[in-house]
Amino acid sequence: MMDRFHYRQDREAYSAARVKALEALLIKKGVITDKTVDTVLDFFETKMGPFNGAKIVARAWVDPAFKDRLVADTPKAIAELQLPEGMAGAEGEHMRAVANAPHVHNLIICTLCSCYPWPVLGLPPYWYKDPTFRSRAAREPRAVLMEFGLAVPDAVQIKVWDSSAQIRWFVVPERPAGTDGLSEAELEALVTPEAMMGVAVARAA
Repeated sequence: MMDRFHYRQDREAYSAARVKALEALLIKKGVITDKTVDTVLDFFETKMGPFNGAKIVARAWVDPAFKDRLVADTPKAIAELQLPEGMAGAEGEHMRAVANAPHVHNLIICTLCSCYPWPVLGLPPYWYKDPTFRSRAAREPRAVLMEFGLAVPDAVQIKVWDSSAQIRWFVVPERPAGTDGLSEAELEALVTPEAMMGVAVARAA
């Protein structure tokens, strides 16, 4: 990650210690039980996460008509797939998909806070919530993408989509070249959360 989005190396341990202390306090006060956190974690490990987004993108890659429906009415198209219940629940309200094309690259940000389509992308990474990323990506997206290692040619237009409580955006990246013989399941493995946020592109294995 670029230096301006650098975080202390012990951030995971630091955050874990704070969470553990808060969890202990909430249990002591009877707000939650000792199983509440495990239940929430299991939910995001098994039901809501980037594996759902990968299924949606892979279907769009193999079915152009589905891709059109996904962009036109995202919730309705997602409802066609056999995905876990809750896709339109918490943090999934009003999801909208935008599709990359040879001359257009889409980037998702949230300038206000960190609105994010959890059901298809999982929990947002640290840098997505960073004020520096949020402000610079809106002003100079091409430069920020270069810092992520993604060089977008000048001939390609970059569109920045600002998520909010009303609309949570995600990207349908372009299908990588040389993947014509892959199955839909194999294509899913090529889809990353970063590609669905627009800070990367999908690549063949």
